[in-house]
Amino acid sequence: MAQMASSRHVPVLILGGGTAGITVAARLRRADSRLGIAIVEPSADHYYQPLWTLVGAGVFPLSASRRREADYIPQDVTWIRDRVAEILPDEHAVVTAGGERITYDWLVVALGIQINWSAIPGLAEGIGTRGICSNYAAQHVGYTWECIRGFQGGTALFTTPNTAVKCGGAPQKIMYLADDAFRRQGVRDRTRLVFASPAKGIFAVEKYRRTLAAVVERKGIETAFRHHLVSLEPDAREAVLENLDTHERLTMTYDMIHVTPPMGPPDVVRSSPLADEQGWCAANKHTLRSPSYPNVFAVGDAAGLPTSKTGAAVRKQAPVLVANLLAAMQGRPLGGSYDGYSSCPVVTGYGKMVLAEFDYDGNPAESFPFDQSKERYSMWLLKTQVLPRLYWHGMLRGRV
Repeated sequence: MAQMASSRHVPVLILGGGTAGITVAARLRRADSRLGIAIVEPSADHYYQPLWTLVGAGVFPLSASRRREADYIPQDVTWIRDRVAEILPDEHAVVTAGGERITYDWLVVALGIQINWSAIPGLAEGIGTRGICSNYAAQHVGYTWECIRGFQGGTALFTTPNTAVKCGGAPQKIMYLADDAFRRQGVRDRTRLVFASPAKGIFAVEKYRRTLAAVVERKGIETAFRHHLVSLEPDAREAVLENLDTHERLTMTYDMIHVTPPMGPPDVVRSSPLADEQGWCAANKHTLRSPSYPNVFAVGDAAGLPTSKTGAAVRKQAPVLVANLLAAMQGRPLGGSYDGYSSCPVVTGYGKMVLAEFDYDGNPAESFPFDQSKERYSMWLLKTQVLPRLYWHGMLRGRV
């Protein structure tokens, strides 16, 4: 007789132990010390990924961004160290890769975004070698700095995919830092710096676009807007870019290329009844509640919300989700409302940063009483010194 897979019941089940999952768990635990909560998360390490831009630029070692996951699972929250294999909301259940069936009363989907390295032919095989680098993986970010510091001139290409990405400003941040590094190394005058992006301009919000367009011009960066990377030939060091309007393709030879890989919804979400038309976890953009399953909420990158996928967005979403989840548990109206706030700290060079903050409508939603569209050293200090501490000691502890 075949052995039955194990099963358990959890009042509140959180899928994902990244920024969103841990922050929600910490806030829930602070709000109700008796509530039964579990997190499904396979990773032993937790990374503060916004630091990876600076790791790739040689400012910090990778270790500065890494902590033990166990140190941030809130007290009395059960850690189910496994991967989510199937979500069955009609049965109020989840099945893990290890075969465990977990039933729940309430579900929080915080599974993040999936990086699809194989979506660009040549990328998965070439990444980390032959001048192909990316800040979007812990095992590859160190190679970005290797490419930048060893650059001797030629063409340095920086790309953005025609998909959603986490931290939409990151593809250009590393380019600005590379420009500074090349100048310090004395090779900028024999370097062609190119930025390929599917967007129509350097930034979507006009207030910050003006500043960043001036940065691009000042630094002498070539732009290929409405273009995205479709394939790589690692041995030939050739990148094929496609024009999204004309579908014409051009081949560019590079000496180094920083690739922001295509990203999308986690497969386990896309294949579940929770998915919206794009494959993200469907959620009301203000309450974060599933429109089809009243006992399901979504937060962070996995949520189908029309805003940028950033940790700053999670900081504003988490308290709304927790307030609404607790209200739903008690049969009260959902009073929390998320306005689409997101933030993009755009590093424009060593010691300079623009802090873009905006809502669903693209209106600036700034935190400081000065013009944040200006490049400032104080904002660089915020990025390098303040925000990491706020993350580890504030967000992940449910304090901010």
